[in-house]
Amino acid sequence: MAAVLENVLDITPAPYGGVVSTAVPVPDDELLDAYSRAVIGAAEKVSGSVLNLEVHQISEREPAADLRAPRQALGHGSGFIFTPDGFILTNSHVVHNASKIEATLTDGRRFQADLVGDDPETDLAVVRIEAANLVPAALGDSQALRVGQLAIAIGNPYGFQCTVTAGVVSALGRSLRSRTGRLISNVIQTDAALNPGNSGGPLVTSQGQVVGVNTAIILPAQGICFAIAANTAKFVAARLIRDGKIRRSFIGVAGQDLPLQRRLVRLNGLDVASGVLVVSVEPQSPAEIAGLREGDVIVGYDDHPVAGIDALHQLLTDERVGVVAQVTVLRHGEKRIISVVPQESRRQ
Repeated sequence: MAAVLENVLDITPAPYGGVVSTAVPVPDDELLDAYSRAVIGAAEKVSGSVLNLEVHQISEREPAADLRAPRQALGHGSGFIFTPDGFILTNSHVVHNASKIEATLTDGRRFQADLVGDDPETDLAVVRIEAANLVPAALGDSQALRVGQLAIAIGNPYGFQCTVTAGVVSALGRSLRSRTGRLISNVIQTDAALNPGNSGGPLVTSQGQVVGVNTAIILPAQGICFAIAANTAKFVAARLIRDGKIRRSFIGVAGQDLPLQRRLVRLNGLDVASGVLVVSVEPQSPAEIAGLREGDVIVGYDDHPVAGIDALHQLLTDERVGVVAQVTVLRHGEKRIISVVPQESRRQ
């Protein structure tokens, strides 16, 4: 630190004691060279781990003219190797419903990839290739990120392999709605340019550590892009490798957020000013077995207040499967406690 200050400050004695410091500006070319070296170093460290994924999918939108032959759609995305034995992280929306996945390394080698597991609710997936001499990218700690920190995205936008873009971490702790409707928490916002085909590629620091999986852009905007945090990816990838899926619990209700009248909040001593209005109850579900009804308003789950659907989703984890939960509801304005035993969600 002292050496850095000596290069930047000219320290001279003050006439009445103390010191007077005169800042010596660092030339712009030196700053730009340092920035370039950081981006170059990170790109060289990680690029060899990034793959181009060519995905053959069964189209869900357009029926085939010949109903015996389902229509095939060809898509492209990115992924990156994160273990020496060929496990690859990418986005769920890149490989979901894939009938065939082909992965191309930066050295030109091409392999067929097998889907290990897919979790649409966090938009993450793991695939695997059988290959030698693979270079895995290091997964960093996304919790240590700071707003304004250099962020470098590597991927294959529009099929242009191993494209590097750079920007900063624009914000942390964002929430992003997955294609299933569930909320993804702790999402990283960046202005490193992303385009179609970047999905599934790594977002890395200047040290070459992967801190995010690039996942989404806002098309009408410029410089607003998102990545799933690496800490989320570590947890999901470990479960997908172990089980092939992420286990979550469900109780079997469809609901919508509902603001509560202040009178009801005060009368029932609630910690929330809103809840989940039960719109329908799935037949033979844990909710129906427990006696939950249409029109009930869920305001608590065990000792946790529930202010909306997203809060309820966050509580329905795999640890809750088969464990009795005390669900607090308002029925006709009166608070009731109903015991529910969640089951494992069948939605994948």
